[in-house]
Amino acid sequence: MIAGPMRAAGERTLSEHASKALLAGYGVPVAREALAADAAAAALAAAEIGFPVALKLCGDAIAHKTERNLVRLGLADAGAVRAAAAELLALGRPDDGDVALLVAEMVRGRRELIAGVVRDPQFGPCVMLGVGGILAEAVGDVVFAAAPLSAAEARRMVGGLGAGRRFLEAFRGEPAVEADALAAILVGLGRLAVERPEVQSVDVNPLIVRDGRPIAVDALVVLGPPVPERAVCSAGDVLVRLRPLFHPRGVIVAGASSHPGKFGFAAFHNLVRFGFRGDVYPVNREGGEILGRPCLQSVAEVPERAAELAFVCTPPPANVAMLQACAGRGVRAAFVASGGYGEAGEEGRALERELVRTADELGIVLAGPNGQGVISTPESMCAQMVAPYPPPGCISVASQSGNILSALLNYAVSTGVGVSKAVSTGNSAQTGIADYLAYFAADPETAVALAYLEGVANGRAFIDAVRRLTAAKPLVLLKGGAAAEGQRAAASHTGSLATDDRVFAGLCRQLGVLRAPTVEHAFEWAASFATQPLPRGRRVIVFTTAGGWGVLAADACVAAGLELVRLPEDIRARVDTMVPSRWSRQNPIDLAGGETRDTIPDALDLVCAHPEVDAVLFLGLGIQSNQAHLFRTGPFFPGHGLDRIADFHERQDRRYAEAAREASERHRKPVLVATELVYADRAYGNAGPLAVREGGRVCYPSAHRAVAALRAMVEYAEFRAGAP
Repeated sequence: MIAGPMRAAGERTLSEHASKALLAGYGVPVAREALAADAAAAALAAAEIGFPVALKLCGDAIAHKTERNLVRLGLADAGAVRAAAAELLALGRPDDGDVALLVAEMVRGRRELIAGVVRDPQFGPCVMLGVGGILAEAVGDVVFAAAPLSAAEARRMVGGLGAGRRFLEAFRGEPAVEADALAAILVGLGRLAVERPEVQSVDVNPLIVRDGRPIAVDALVVLGPPVPERAVCSAGDVLVRLRPLFHPRGVIVAGASSHPGKFGFAAFHNLVRFGFRGDVYPVNREGGEILGRPCLQSVAEVPERAAELAFVCTPPPANVAMLQACAGRGVRAAFVASGGYGEAGEEGRALERELVRTADELGIVLAGPNGQGVISTPESMCAQMVAPYPPPGCISVASQSGNILSALLNYAVSTGVGVSKAVSTGNSAQTGIADYLAYFAADPETAVALAYLEGVANGRAFIDAVRRLTAAKPLVLLKGGAAAEGQRAAASHTGSLATDDRVFAGLCRQLGVLRAPTVEHAFEWAASFATQPLPRGRRVIVFTTAGGWGVLAADACVAAGLELVRLPEDIRARVDTMVPSRWSRQNPIDLAGGETRDTIPDALDLVCAHPEVDAVLFLGLGIQSNQAHLFRTGPFFPGHGLDRIADFHERQDRRYAEAAREASERHRKPVLVATELVYADRAYGNAGPLAVREGGRVCYPSAHRAVAALRAMVEYAEFRAGAP
């Protein structure tokens, strides 16, 4: 085993023999072995086990035998065992403590895996699996999952390996690794991690694959003081607890201003501008009017129980008293937009702790501080300091960055795919990302959750909330800050391989989270879930009016692991009757410009209805309207019949967009429309993409973006179905 840094205070290791005994009790298969006190006893044990054998010097204080030359392999007879035993005993050191000779069978196999347990500072006990042996850290092909884990989660974890997945298949005449046997090891390690909190880490390296079954031939268990688990958020009352934040009877704007450049003005303006269903009470000690409405000089002037949410823009030193005054009028939630708290240094952190303590004592849900705002379209509530306000819909968003929240909401505005709730978490002093995700899981107005985060304060609460959420609704997640995260101090292979992003990626895979690479992808994936049926499988047909797009889309499907199905013969025969023979006659279906007035709607329905097709990509929408634009803006319009043909081209593109949506809805299959002309929609109103938007769906700017969204949908559908 490879040496790691010195252990933390209070940590100690178990000997290899004791480590294996502990693991065997949790279902980890171990090699046959025996302890011996001297060379003669070692030779007798070897004869009983059967030659050849391995011989090691073993003790609780001996963690890294290989680097100290304390391992002898392939000993073929009793004489070789006695000689090796004498050498090993002579290499012992006083600080090794009590030692013994460990005699073990030689397990032969060409493949070595590594498995283990690590206690992540954020997420608690996690199980690890990867390609093992002496190159484990160099290869770095490992996956993680939070403990405990089910057999299905363990199988999904195995599927998350990179090149190592091929390593588990039939290999150089050896059978494939037994998936159930490997999953059972991972489940057992997860159970050990939960039931034995004093176990700080477990390192099983290597697990040698013999006849398809993994066997542990070396192991190291590190013990230490148990780390207390943080409390997780309760699902029972989450709707009641956060209802005043998202569905308040009325809103107090504390620190409202008559100056249009102030946040207190913008927040009040936005609440009134978008027609909040309840009453809005601007409060400013100077009184006066704001936007023609009287401004109260004190929270005490707000009618009792008329407002349940306070939007706080006052300076930090005043905010504790402000919360107390608001609570006295019946306020049950506060969004504190004010900065100058934890992000501003130790003095700010002290103010933040006092703010949280006050909110807890008053029974107030505290969002922020240092946040942008909160939106609830069912209440027509835009309680935030900046634009935009999205159209209503079923996506709910929580973001640890205000400007990323704005970016996601801007995509909602530009695509027309709407939002139900949106909240900027700010410093998450009391209420964090896990609380909002738990709320979205229970909220009947949320069908899809979308989140941006950079870190998780309470990892177990996050896992608990996400597990409840993804069991019923998709979660699309964008994570920032990976480049700034460092590798944790490690006491073993398992610890050194447990980088922050590897652990987080493993949790996302385990919990069915769709992790998007960019803001654009994140919103498009969420919008796809919000507007399209889930695919029943990976079988895709690409339908295009021009060839090049179809070729690139087909390549993207293959690269994404989707199945570009062979075109069914009955589809081929039917399309033969619809267009000239120059069409592609395969998947991608390229009509090669041979379509007539009704071809595309009829062919889309034909393809979408077929039982061997799970999803359709439709490319080429808007071409006719693009030409119509040239007709309309040229010097010959409206003469020469250009007005009539321009109208016809635009009607046809609208028909195609509507046909794609109708076929999708009729046959309950996703039909994704992609064209770069979506940008022309914003420039001059191209009828094709515009009709997709008016039909309530996303028009993707490229086939690659559509394929990425479809893959996310397929992965979530497989997660829901329990696929590994």
